[in-house]
Amino acid sequence: MRDVSARTRSGLNRHVSRPSTRIDPRVQVDVSHLRALEGKARNLTLLPAQPVSSVLNGRHASRLRGRGLNFEELRGYLPGDDPRMIDWKVTARTGAAHVRVYSEERDRPALLVVDQRMSMFFGTRLNMKSVTAAEAAAFIAFRILGQGDRVGGVIFGDNQVSELRPKRSRAAINRFLVSLERANGLLHAEAPNVERPLLLNQPLQSVVRIAHRDHLVVIISDFDGLDQQTGRLVSSIARHNDVVLCPVTDPISEDVPRNMKLVVSDGELQVELDTGPSETFKRLSDFASGRIAEILTWQRKYGIPVLPLSAGEDTVDQLRRLMGQRPGSRRADR
Repeated sequence: MRDVSARTRSGLNRHVSRPSTRIDPRVQVDVSHLRALEGKARNLTLLPAQPVSSVLNGRHASRLRGRGLNFEELRGYLPGDDPRMIDWKVTARTGAAHVRVYSEERDRPALLVVDQRMSMFFGTRLNMKSVTAAEAAAFIAFRILGQGDRVGGVIFGDNQVSELRPKRSRAAINRFLVSLERANGLLHAEAPNVERPLLLNQPLQSVVRIAHRDHLVVIISDFDGLDQQTGRLVSSIARHNDVVLCPVTDPISEDVPRNMKLVVSDGELQVELDTGPSETFKRLSDFASGRIAEILTWQRKYGIPVLPLSAGEDTVDQLRRLMGQRPGSRRADR
């Protein structure tokens, strides 16, 4: 039983059959597509010193804390030492000025929480939301590893959660990408109906168990199925970690057309979605007004940065813009 549970958490007991034809990268992702994002991630930074136009740069609590400090030693004051580092208690006890010496932590583990539920298998303009989430996760993972930090993830679908503990290695990135591909590959028009799909709470409980403190936690999701416990879990995680929320939306959620029939496809099969019925229209409209409003409440209440992503735009260009880089700049493409 333990082996089965462990394999379920790591995503190893899931086998995804691939069609013989080449998949559409706007509908589903594979490892080769995700690996191709590495070169584009070189100049993105999630460290505290952000460009002025970056979403992570701000006067309030939206700035990331960055790496912590480790206490190294207590020694006598030397000319040029920062006076703020003087330990006044020791100085008063010994009669000679002493300073506390710190060193920056070597790395900061990161945990990327990636939503690959059926609610993410939707797109009207460019990508499925699930594709945008997977691309953003891979892009950020490569950047974090490039900064010398450890990378892990919690990747979840409607009925499975894969946990990958943060590690600093190419093998860890490969496991993360393979797990993303497997979860994404389960999303298709003929996927079996799950009566009670997972809420965001269960993956967040995994984060609470793994990220005790001083982690960077990036949550990439459409935040379907929020409740009061979700807010409590986000607050608990943010208390001792840096948290970044990446709500993924589709352009249609911002302005839902009334009395319009939409054809939704996974590239092979199609289904017609009629926004005429009141219940259908209400559920689509509530996405933007309800979930996004709750996320913005967390931003104000807990000082959590929010990086909104749209499935209707190129993922890399959006992340560069949010990080204060121009998509076509030499610095971004170097």
